[in-house]
Amino acid sequence: MPDYLLLTHDDGGPSGDWEPYLGKLQASGRLQGGSAMGGGICVRKAGAVPGITDHLRGFIRVVARSFEDARALLAGNPVYEAGGTVEIRELPRTG
Repeated sequence: MPDYLLLTHDDGGPSGDWEPYLGKLQASGRLQGGSAMGGGICVRKAGAVPGITDHLRGFIRVVARSFEDARALLAGNPVYEAGGTVEIRELPRTG
């Protein structure tokens, strides 16, 4: 099964308790990791440097069969449940 990133945005108001949600993902064997995200910088070897993507606040890496399966894993996600945005991105396997 492919891995997906669930990227949480900062548009959902205060998020609730993450422990029950992450515990559910872990118990299902779907949780591959995750973290809140702090400040940062963008760098490049040459040329103008864009600013960081400020609206991203965290990520969760999960295993899912499809985008629809990954979307089903959002039930109980504090950001999603508060009406905020969660971006789902597939992590293609290479090599």
